[in-house]
Amino acid sequence: MRDPYQILGVARDAPIGDIKKAYRKLAKANHPDQTKDPRAKERFNEATHAYDLLGDEPKRAAFDRGEIDAEGKPRFQGFPGGGRAKPGAAGPEGFEFNFGGGGAGVDPSDIFSELFAGARKRPGAQRRAMRGEDLEAEVSVGLKEAALGGQIRVSLPNGKTLDITIPAGSEEGRQIRLKGQGQPAPGGGPDLAGDAIITLRIARHPLFRVEGRDLYLDLPVTLYEAALGGQIQVPTLTGAVEMNLPAGAGGGKAMRLRGKGLHAAGTTPGDLYVTLKIVLPERADGDFTALMQRWRDLAPYQPRKEIV
Repeated sequence: MRDPYQILGVARDAPIGDIKKAYRKLAKANHPDQTKDPRAKERFNEATHAYDLLGDEPKRAAFDRGEIDAEGKPRFQGFPGGGRAKPGAAGPEGFEFNFGGGGAGVDPSDIFSELFAGARKRPGAQRRAMRGEDLEAEVSVGLKEAALGGQIRVSLPNGKTLDITIPAGSEEGRQIRLKGQGQPAPGGGPDLAGDAIITLRIARHPLFRVEGRDLYLDLPVTLYEAALGGQIQVPTLTGAVEMNLPAGAGGGKAMRLRGKGLHAAGTTPGDLYVTLKIVLPERADGDFTALMQRWRDLAPYQPRKEIV
């Protein structure tokens, strides 16, 4: 068998991550299910055998020290003091070791049990299973779907489309892992397929701004509502609710509706913060103009005194 480093195309000091990456690339390109090349199976088996050796740290170390060959079989060249190997005995690979010059009482199997541990591939040993690669994708969801939960269809980089469930109370950047929906394992079963990792991006809402689990709303109110107060309707993600507006509420005043933000199981719901925006009538008649002039003359006030 050729040098396993040459088979995988990596340097002798390559880290295990590079070795694993090189094997995945070769295994994917030469798997019998992926190509009709008659020599692909041979290259696939050769790459797998090389990875079995280099992907196992004890085996790799024994190979680098020259203790085993490229097939994982022990090399024995004799020991100082007259040691020799005889075929057909009980040592590793069927060898028995004799020690000249006073070897009485020494059990060779104890000496070689550590030397050859993990260095020889046993007949019928199971090939190392490789897991498929994960796939990553992003999907845009509406704020209401993120808050209340629901289903949405997502397209993966490999062209597959899936219907996924959005958990209620999902925030920007939340990741959903779909087990077994990634790339198939090279030569493995469906239980070794990679996962699909979906990152949620919450689309901008025409009314609400999101900060963590809290929502913010700019609410238009009339001049008389702000002056006189009363019950007004406020939109939320679950429908309109009644809010008590105190008399004399000025524009820019922020009011909080507890628990009307984003929800998630096992967490405290966020709040909805309502900021009042006073809106004048589109068409002001003479009576309105006269009222404003009288108000200006009798009760003037300066709302900008703190900033100008």
